[in-house]
Amino acid sequence: MEQRDYILREIEKIELILRAIRQNILGGQDRLAINIEKQVDDAKGMLLNELNFDIDKFLLLNIEESNEYLSNFEGFNIDNIEQLSECISQIGFSNKSELSKKYLEKALQLYELINLKSKTYSFERERNIMKIKNAL
Repeated sequence: MEQRDYILREIEKIELILRAIRQNILGGQDRLAINIEKQVDDAKGMLLNELNFDIDKFLLLNIEESNEYLSNFEGFNIDNIEQLSECISQIGFSNKSELSKKYLEKALQLYELINLKSKTYSFERERNIMKIKNAL
């Protein structure tokens, strides 16, 4: 009987590990809220520690203030702003709290800023904008 309990615990442990791997690779629907919050906190910490970029402060800014805030950082070109907007929108889509809307609105602001600054049209960018607008 004890041998059977051990095998069941090992099966459950492997299942949890595989679920976590699936989450990270595929972004599965069975994401745990604790994992999402930790990933968001880790991303915020990396931005703050590596770039001195305060995402919580950034979420509160309007589009003009956001543009000014981004201009204070060297290296925030159109491509980097687009990557930032993708990250923020992913956080918004994965976050099931009241902050989700704030993240999605900020991502939409960034996409609009990119459209103003960029001289190229992107179908993927427009698809992302539509996805965010539909979610809001």
